[in-house]
Amino acid sequence: MSVAGVVIREDGRALAIQRADNGAWEPPGGVLEIHESPEDGARREIREETGLDVEVERLTGVYKNLSRGIVALVFRCRVSGGVARPTDETRAVDWLTPDEVTARMTEAYAVRLLDAWSDGPPSVRTHDGVRLTPVA
Repeated sequence: MSVAGVVIREDGRALAIQRADNGAWEPPGGVLEIHESPEDGARREIREETGLDVEVERLTGVYKNLSRGIVALVFRCRVSGGVARPTDETRAVDWLTPDEVTARMTEAYAVRLLDAWSDGPPSVRTHDGVRLTPVA
């Protein structure tokens, strides 16, 4: 299982990272460690990848990569400390608008940020690693 955090600033922009290993833009996140709660894992991953400390507000989505069998829990978060900066795991960090998210990310990752901007219930979606799969 993996976890990710969509950190949204007061001006409405959301934090995204450019991964060091493949250059892809995504929300910060990674594999949940066996002893962690999902919220603790999201906080740890955000700190490791961006230098920010965050408070987890709520679950915004559950996403399953059908080709790899990975389930990701995504949480909306807000900054509680630190300064956003690249780390060993990231080439860059940036605060993006919804249009910038759509332009920089594959659909499977952009939707995680777009869903987090919504005040509705958590989304449940499936994808193939790049594109969302149709709802049956």
